[in-house]
Amino acid sequence: MIRRKFLGALGLGSWLAATASRRLADAVVDFSREKSPPLVLSTWNVPAANAAAWEALNAGKSALDAVVAGVAVEEADPAGQSVGIGGLPDREGQVTLDACVMDHRGNAGAVVYVRGYKHVAALARQVMDKTPHVILAGKGAEQFAEQQGFQREELLTDAARKAWKEWLKTAKYKPVINAELHDTIGMLAIDGRGRLSGACSTSGLAYKMNGRVGDSPIIGSGLFVDDEVGAATATGLGESILKVAGSAVIVELMRQGHSPQAACEELIRRIARQEGSRDFQACFLALHKSGEVGACALQPGFVFTLTREGRHELVKATSYYPR
Repeated sequence: MIRRKFLGALGLGSWLAATASRRLADAVVDFSREKSPPLVLSTWNVPAANAAAWEALNAGKSALDAVVAGVAVEEADPAGQSVGIGGLPDREGQVTLDACVMDHRGNAGAVVYVRGYKHVAALARQVMDKTPHVILAGKGAEQFAEQQGFQREELLTDAARKAWKEWLKTAKYKPVINAELHDTIGMLAIDGRGRLSGACSTSGLAYKMNGRVGDSPIIGSGLFVDDEVGAATATGLGESILKVAGSAVIVELMRQGHSPQAACEELIRRIARQEGSRDFQACFLALHKSGEVGACALQPGFVFTLTREGRHELVKATSYYPR
């Protein structure tokens, strides 16, 4: 089920890259300049989230402010079943959320296995700003959220509860490729001062084992930012992304001279060789300091939202496997 359509009121355009093939045709959007103008880049079709981030940038706020504001839109949308409130639960019917943020200085914060608080990217930022730690988990993260004034609420919606009870009839677990055309939201941004930041937020795999944590809140896997080079984020089956330290390796490949597109393609090739299976999805999104963009997925179907000069573009990424 397509999670949402572009909103006409936002004046959204679309630009589709060439159909992906095994040779991975180039799908780079090249905005290379001496200094890149502000832009927002997000996994999947999330124009409302990008619009919120763009509004923050347009008001002169930092890239970090922008990405936290942007992913908060998805976290607060109960219609989405993979981020924030409304997320599909684990096998025991509990909605648990994970998130991380990273700024242009290399500062980072993350929370894992959080119950009862939807704005986990903002909570991750508080971990970064107000504690000596990078990651807080479970009850400790929830206690910290309460101390910071976050509002506790029920995250399991009626729709998610109904889906979980239906799943219980068979209780068979298998990741669904491109579920809803949206799972994790990873967002990268460049602000008016040329600074990079990123955020990543998720409710994780639907009907996962209790306590499971994927790549999304792990710095270097689901998200990595290096202001000298660029940034990357990931979505898909977290276990496959964790095993290759995906986002950090993409940034390092860009440091070595790879374009964002070539770096994403290289990581997807590694995953394809390592896993030896095509029954799951893994996707990477990369942003060079210059403003050049790249994206690649294991399977067809991955799209990303690019916002620049107030205009939103939906871009179809290349894939390793053809349709």
